[in-house]
Amino acid sequence: MTRFVVRRIGLICVTLLVVSLAIFLITEVLPGDVATMMLGKDATEASLARIREDLGLNRPAHVRYLEWIGGVLQGDLGNSLYMGEPIADIVGRRLSHSAILAVFAFLVGTPAAVIAGILAGVRRDTKLDRLTSMVGLVGISVPEFVTGIVLILIFSSAFHILPSSSIILPGTSPLTRPQILIMPTLTITAVLFAYTMRMTRANVIEVMQTDYVRTAILKGLPMRRVILRHVLPNAMLPTITVITVNFGWMLGGLIIVENVFAYPGIGQLMLWSINTRDLPLLEIVTLIMAATYAISNLVADLSYAVLDPRVRLV
Repeated sequence: MTRFVVRRIGLICVTLLVVSLAIFLITEVLPGDVATMMLGKDATEASLARIREDLGLNRPAHVRYLEWIGGVLQGDLGNSLYMGEPIADIVGRRLSHSAILAVFAFLVGTPAAVIAGILAGVRRDTKLDRLTSMVGLVGISVPEFVTGIVLILIFSSAFHILPSSSIILPGTSPLTRPQILIMPTLTITAVLFAYTMRMTRANVIEVMQTDYVRTAILKGLPMRRVILRHVLPNAMLPTITVITVNFGWMLGGLIIVENVFAYPGIGQLMLWSINTRDLPLLEIVTLIMAATYAISNLVADLSYAVLDPRVRLV
């Protein structure tokens, strides 16, 4: 297993390097740069040239990339070209906000999805199964921004129960106003619930049809014991993989949710860095999201191997 982990970590590092190079090249091809965004429509060639010289944008592209990647490898993330602040401070604040939202959604959506999937799988073709499957299909089909807007219309515009935006005041934490997390959490949970529930249901149905489960039922064992001792340990293995991968997906999926609710997290920061052409900031945010997803996949593979001794990682 150690050899497998070392090889996968090496592959993750290569992947992140390719991602950083791809983002740099794409940003170079796009029209405009951070100097243009800073000065706006009234910028003159002289003022643009001065800003580009101050920011080092007049140097060759490969020199800027090698200097940036060298600093990152040494632990120096550099400064934001647009804001002039250390990127580590900016990303640290936004990442903590996104992590709180992701953990909330994960803790709410995952247990609910697993329980619903188990009940639907055990009671196949019943009204509960059909209702749960319909909710799952709706959750998968409806985009996050539509779900978010519907929640705003219901809970904010119609009943005035929750705030329509999730703005966080400077120097405060989302936990100081937990009500701003409710609608973003529900929006993310809708998709997370759908995928996890459907996977759990399918696995439970498959395991319920195996010979050893049928034998346990014919022996007269209580259904509760059959489910807990025979069905769940085998049905949850693929589900755990989906759950782990979904945690990595959530950080990227937060881009839409955070912008719908004006939540100052890493997703909103990514779009802001794209709009301002703040390349160093965009690179770091993209690498964080790519690394989170890659590490989630690694954790999923390791979890599968630990829970199922038949799986050998080589």
